[in-house]
Amino acid sequence: MGEVDPAFVQDAQHRPKLAVIEAEGIPLIDLSSANASNHVSQIADACKNWGFFQVINHGVPSESRRKILDAARKFFALPAEEKRKVSRDEVNPMGYFDIEHTKNVRDWKEVFDFVVRTLAFGPASDDPDDKELIELTNRWPQYPPELREICEEYARETEKLAFKLMGLISLSLGLPENRFNLFFEESTSFVRLNHYPPCPVPHLALGVGRHKDPGALTILGQDDVGGLEVKRKTDGEWIRVKPTPDAYIINVGDIIQVWSNDTYESVEHRVILNSERERFSIPFFSNPAHHLWVQPLEELTKGGKPKYRAYNWGKFFATRKRSNLKKLDVENLQISHFKASE
Repeated sequence: MGEVDPAFVQDAQHRPKLAVIEAEGIPLIDLSSANASNHVSQIADACKNWGFFQVINHGVPSESRRKILDAARKFFALPAEEKRKVSRDEVNPMGYFDIEHTKNVRDWKEVFDFVVRTLAFGPASDDPDDKELIELTNRWPQYPPELREICEEYARETEKLAFKLMGLISLSLGLPENRFNLFFEESTSFVRLNHYPPCPVPHLALGVGRHKDPGALTILGQDDVGGLEVKRKTDGEWIRVKPTPDAYIINVGDIIQVWSNDTYESVEHRVILNSERERFSIPFFSNPAHHLWVQPLEELTKGGKPKYRAYNWGKFFATRKRSNLKKLDVENLQISHFKASE
């Protein structure tokens, strides 16, 4: 294992396999207006059968994506002491960090997070009795000087896509197109710049360990190196998602699983590493207002029973973000902890 810190080493059963299974059949949805009549049924099939899909002709300018990837490369190439000048802390989760843990194993990556809305608020702590709020403040580095403007432009464009996809998902559940919109009027959505350096032990470590996204929807832009693996629902096999030029990879998160009362499922995924090439990606995490109580939608539980108890999104998110900073003795908070009793 050489000089690799044991904190990065996955348990044997969670290490990536040397033999790669390329993804076959992950839906590719053309969002151009010429195909509009098929969008809702395509989204329904993708969400039910995969939990993941790809979109093309999505409306996010290629130039905006190219610029943010270039700016990310410049930022992550800075000396460590420069990047740490804009580090996150246990109070405000925005900024740079390189010690994130997933399932209590350290990820082989470094990231820079920024919130989409300039006035976004979240709980000051994960204590359910603490009502204090903090403003989620972006920490912008001095270099590259264009990073802030490029990031803010990219966030605006990707947020438009998020609302479009939310509308299609709502329609696919038999709900009005704007059913989810009010939940995001004071959103805590954020964008992450990911950098996965080359790893000398790609058979032992992961860029991000197996996990499900806690928010509503994730829109992932990545470079051509690839590395995303999805757990196939039919047989539990890990399969590699081959990058499609200019496409975004979309996955439903835990919140949509709860809203839909398990009609749609948030699917486990992970990031494998490359021993020779670094990799960059830019996920947009679509998250609702901090004060929202997440629970199965009443329209989708008529004649049945809600499968989840209500939980407060802000407290849930605060608990998850703080647990990612260090190794814990227990599994971090999951929506399964809110499953209603049979």
